[in-house]
Amino acid sequence: MIAPEELARRLRPQFARTLAEHPGIYLANHSLGRPPDRAAADVAAALAAWYQDQGEAWDAWLATREKFRALTARLVGVPDGKAIVPKTSAGQGLRAVLNAHDAKLRVVASDEEFDSIDFILRVYRERGRIELRMEPWRRLRPEGADLVVLSSVLFRTGEIVEGLPELVRRAHAAGAKVLLDVYHHAGVLPVDLAALDVDFAIGGSYKYLRGGPGACWLYVHPRHQGLVTLDTGWFAKEDVFGYARPDPPRFAAGGDAWLESTPPVLAPAQALAGLEFTLETGVARLRAFHLEQKRRFGEILKGEGVAAEGAGADHGAFLSVRHDDAVRLSAELMRRGVKTDARGDRLRLCADFLNTEEELATAARKLAELLR
Repeated sequence: MIAPEELARRLRPQFARTLAEHPGIYLANHSLGRPPDRAAADVAAALAAWYQDQGEAWDAWLATREKFRALTARLVGVPDGKAIVPKTSAGQGLRAVLNAHDAKLRVVASDEEFDSIDFILRVYRERGRIELRMEPWRRLRPEGADLVVLSSVLFRTGEIVEGLPELVRRAHAAGAKVLLDVYHHAGVLPVDLAALDVDFAIGGSYKYLRGGPGACWLYVHPRHQGLVTLDTGWFAKEDVFGYARPDPPRFAAGGDAWLESTPPVLAPAQALAGLEFTLETGVARLRAFHLEQKRRFGEILKGEGVAAEGAGADHGAFLSVRHDDAVRLSAELMRRGVKTDARGDRLRLCADFLNTEEELATAARKLAELLR
């Protein structure tokens, strides 16, 4: 568990800028995570390399990218950082997997996937690129599929999907590959993708890893790194800076064969501080702290007459409140100095170690007043 002294001495001071510049109560940590102060310095250093070194800045930029890959691999239990392929969005990772198969794929997905993943799958279905079957996650059947797409923690409710090892085993026994969306998992719950033996995974630093937009990734299991995706470019070539044009094309080894064209350079830089903070603090320790904080927050809300779901260990990082007009409710809270968000009929409330007990009590009181 994280002790109050450590919070005051080591953790909170790393976020002095965001605490000083945002006077309200921030409970959208499950959406856009608040950045460490060092993130600004890392991005400034990446820009300074451009000013100072011109074209030679690529040495520093690519070193930063490789560090991002290595840290992400460590976070999700992958032994080789080359298996982590930087992407600008999780959806880009999904498309790369879909575009690595020439035959029309039979895809089964849960009906609780994030909108971008859901939308991409529906578009591919409409274009005749895949057959698509959507099912409730508790009744998802991998049999008859070529690819199973599933989140490990659901974005709308925060529910942790149970029985993942058995589902992966069943999928493989049926001849299907598994793509796991761990966006609401990585950094909140310990995850070991190698032990799960999933074929692909997607995630990013936007939320709990405090790395902002654009710092996402695709995990490709070593047994699939020889697949050739149409989402490619010169950084996937065997000799990136050799400018040879072998025919047929020759790809780089391992996960580098899944890289694309000239990559963005600031996204990995902005994500490093959050990744290092999470790894240094320890995901298990953060989870223990958040579980106790969620429990207390749930009790505070209950004391105000607000029924919230998700306080237990069977949910990820946030609480949710059912309300027919959750979007309006979130907007009203914002006008009262409490930042939340809503997805469908769910108001989502996510405290973290930067939130004080006083803030949680104030937010609960304001929400109760609105509901009354």
